[in-house]
Amino acid sequence: MNGSIRGRQAPPRAWVEVDLAAVVENARTVARVAGTRLLPVVKANAYGVGAVAVSKALERVDPWGYGVATVDEGAELRAAGITRPVVVFMPGQPGLFDELDRFRLTPVLGDARAITEWTARGERAFHLEIDTGMGRSGVRWDEIDAVRDAADTPYLEGCYTQFHSADRRDGSVEEQLARFDRAVGRLKRRPALLHVANSAAALTDRRFAFDLVRPGVFLYGGSPGEGFPEPRAVVSIRARVLAVRRVAAGESVSYNALWRADRATTVATLGIGYADGLRRAVGLSGRGAALLGGQRCPIVGAVTMDLTMVETGDHPVQVGDVATLLGEAERGGGGGRITLDELAAWSGELQRAVLTSLGPRLPRIYD
Repeated sequence: MNGSIRGRQAPPRAWVEVDLAAVVENARTVARVAGTRLLPVVKANAYGVGAVAVSKALERVDPWGYGVATVDEGAELRAAGITRPVVVFMPGQPGLFDELDRFRLTPVLGDARAITEWTARGERAFHLEIDTGMGRSGVRWDEIDAVRDAADTPYLEGCYTQFHSADRRDGSVEEQLARFDRAVGRLKRRPALLHVANSAAALTDRRFAFDLVRPGVFLYGGSPGEGFPEPRAVVSIRARVLAVRRVAAGESVSYNALWRADRATTVATLGIGYADGLRRAVGLSGRGAALLGGQRCPIVGAVTMDLTMVETGDHPVQVGDVATLLGEAERGGGGGRITLDELAAWSGELQRAVLTSLGPRLPRIYD
């Protein structure tokens, strides 16, 4: 592929392709397993995939609403025409209440003063965050009496907690769930919506489903691990070959001469670097690769800010060819696949960190 992507002009350097149908199918998998409605998490630009495009696509699964981290993220959805509830999961701060009101966003609150100030503004829904072991924010499960009176209001729409190890079978989820149940039981009223489950918990057991589940990385092709349903791949990363050069045995490539050719070989330079979110560790791990010209070509030397080098050996390659750094090889590209798990392992990062690192100068192309 040298000029277009399914009839569209391809970018000249590097880009991200997003399969929105796969996002929707992954959401349907969560809904089917959990047996309840979804509150899809589209924070951090939908994990780097594109919050507006993803949210509009997910309208097909009739979610209850959407979860974001900041007021600005919620405002972006409102500007794009999203009318469902949008919950801002950053701990609510009174200084942001005017903006939350302006964009009709629902805050999460965790202390009596903030609850009192928010409800004093009128008929304003909120969700109460209960800390059952994450140790990050919200009212502690064993200090719930501190908010008991303030939360005795019809505007308490939901209560939630965050599991710290939902993908592990170490008993911590059950412990946190028991704490959550006790804390909610201490409130003077049960809110309409209880939600505790992220992707891993939602796919583990319907006991964790309650009234809503909050899928995140699974929507975008990230697997919680062995024993879980396999998501459909969503994201592909492509980069063009910008230069090709012959390298003699013993010659080095990239900064600090960390890699030297052990034989005469060919090196292709790709138009993508760590400023685009391709971590330097991908090259330094000694395992990173790109699919190019029908073969898996190792990344050689350190990934630089704007460029990455791969060894193609004696395989023919030319300027303008397209390499795949994540996803299925391009049609006609000889096949092969680089999974999100692989790229995360090479990067020394979580899957979600790989996706959210994808830089804004990589155009997103939606299919």
